[in-house]
Amino acid sequence: MTAVPTLDTRPPLPKRPLPHEKTPDRPAPAGTRPHPQRDARVDDEIGPRRVGAIYQTSISAYEVLAVIRDPERASDLLKRTALWAVIVRDIMRADAEPYAVGDTWTTSDYLVREGQTPASFAPAA
Repeated sequence: MTAVPTLDTRPPLPKRPLPHEKTPDRPAPAGTRPHPQRDARVDDEIGPRRVGAIYQTSISAYEVLAVIRDPERASDLLKRTALWAVIVRDIMRADAEPYAVGDTWTTSDYLVREGQTPASFAPAA
């Protein structure tokens, strides 16, 4: 008969590597790290829509009132999972109310007026 090894004679099992930042035993970093691929993708999807820009689609023309890049806030505004949202107002309708859109910029969209660049914003008082 062969001897059964005891628990003391067995080597310890290898430990799994810790998963990425979303484990409850490891606190998340204080600040969010920028993700260059995500930022580039978001920039491509938003296109030239900046605050103050006016763009035209096949349906109507819109003025950009705000660009939201916070995924939580964008998801709340669009009521779906989203990385960004743009708050626009339809300038072809007199009674138009601002609303959030998550449509990506396409080749059929046309920029009528450029918006402000982030460097041209006035400092907050």
